[in-house]
Amino acid sequence: MAVQTTTAPGRFTFQQIAIGLQTLALLFQAVTAGLLLSTSYGEVLHGVGARVMYGASMLYVLAAVLAWRPGGGSPRPVLHASGFLALASLQVVLGIARMPGLHVPLGVVMFALSVLALHQALSTRPAGTAFRAAA
Repeated sequence: MAVQTTTAPGRFTFQQIAIGLQTLALLFQAVTAGLLLSTSYGEVLHGVGARVMYGASMLYVLAAVLAWRPGGGSPRPVLHASGFLALASLQVVLGIARMPGLHVPLGVVMFALSVLALHQALSTRPAGTAFRAAA
């Protein structure tokens, strides 16, 4: 038996919070990438941010699995989150290998994908809130 869960108006789901944290971590990475080029402490901040971003990506996978399993819905969010974790892993490898020609464009793509995922998560309506026309 499938159980449908909804959130109270004005409340965020765990999955929405996880995607938001991931997006903020990626934005922080973009800022610290600029600091990396212009300050002595930029490398430390970028390294710490990389760990936070990777943890946020893992949290996104966990949130997607927890949102999927109780209701038995589509596994698509889990696939998206897992794909994003794979991109984050590739990003870490490229960063350690000091390959900015691939690392920087992939970071831009990851930020764009995260913003899109956040927008999609925030714009989906909970079940039972469909628009009703006035009679």
